Amino acid sequence: MAEVQSVQALASSLAALPPEFVRSEHERPGATTFRGGDAPEIPVIDMAAPESAARVAEAAAEWGLFQVVNHGVPAAAVAELQRVGREFFALPQEEKARYAMDASSGKMEGYGSKLQKDLEGKKAWADFFFHNVAPPAMVNHDIWPSHPAGYREANEEYCKHMQRLARKLFEHLSTALGLDGGAMWEAFGGDELVFLHKINFYPPCPEPELTLGVAPHTDMSTFTVLVPNDVQGLQVFKDGHWYDVKYVPDALIIHIGDQIEILSNGRYKAVLHRTTVDKDRTRMSWPVFVEPPPEHVVGPHPQLVTDGSPAKYKAKKFKDYRHCKINKLPITPES
Repeated sequence: MAEVQSVQALASSLAALPPEFVRSEHERPGATTFRGGDAPEIPVIDMAAPESAARVAEAAAEWGLFQVVNHGVPAAAVAELQRVGREFFALPQEEKARYAMDASSGKMEGYGSKLQKDLEGKKAWADFFFHNVAPPAMVNHDIWPSHPAGYREANEEYCKHMQRLARKLFEHLSTALGLDGGAMWEAFGGDELVFLHKINFYPPCPEPELTLGVAPHTDMSTFTVLVPNDVQGLQVFKDGHWYDVKYVPDALIIHIGDQIEILSNGRYKAVLHRTTVDKDRTRMSWPVFVEPPPEHVVGPHPQLVTDGSPAKYKAKKFKDYRHCKINKLPITPES
């Protein structure tokens, strides 16, 4: 069994933040979060409204992040996903450790505390659990927890709704670029698209103003659909400032990822974001990363590359892109 150094276990016995979690001054949320009263409004889009398609495309280009309401995912399915996630993290440490991620295997699935190397050698104040939920050929139920009861059913039900929502979002984003409505879905792998579920667990932190739950990054996915709990934490970088993404009850948060930026040849922007933590309350979130299959090649869509708008990115197999990003290797754009 792999050993997991859990932040959850560490947090229960600390009065001060260990130095490996203290960020350098330019990254500390206490000093870098925008606190003015005139913060711009991060878009909240009613998916049932006639103008929703145009607003999705506009937000993807301007912010790279937006929230959706009236999205068609039943509140009961979201609540059940959250219930089984909370109950998994309430299990004894040795039970969770049975599902530990084996980094040497090269697989992204399992329970753990550290995924990416930090260039400054700093640790993030978070534990996580990853596993694929679709397509069937990419799902390994051995890594899914046997406890709590209903874990598998909750994830399978929620995944069906994610697949439907993903098609709708891809359609909106495709048509706004002048492409066929099904262009993005097909360009990213169609029915072979991988849906990777993650649970993030950010325990209470003695000095939250000095650390981060997740350091600044863009997602390597096409896009990510995230359910948060009601503890403030997600921040987005825009125009030189870090802004809080306010909690909106029943909303899903959509992050545009690197693959959509590449396919759109830069028309849509992958959002730079980070996560802060709380002194008294546990923050949790449930993202689903919608990814191309590992062997699938993604580059700028041919219809979006012209003499006047040459390719800005190099086509790459997704598995190669992921390897470079996780290991902080250069991802060279088209020169």
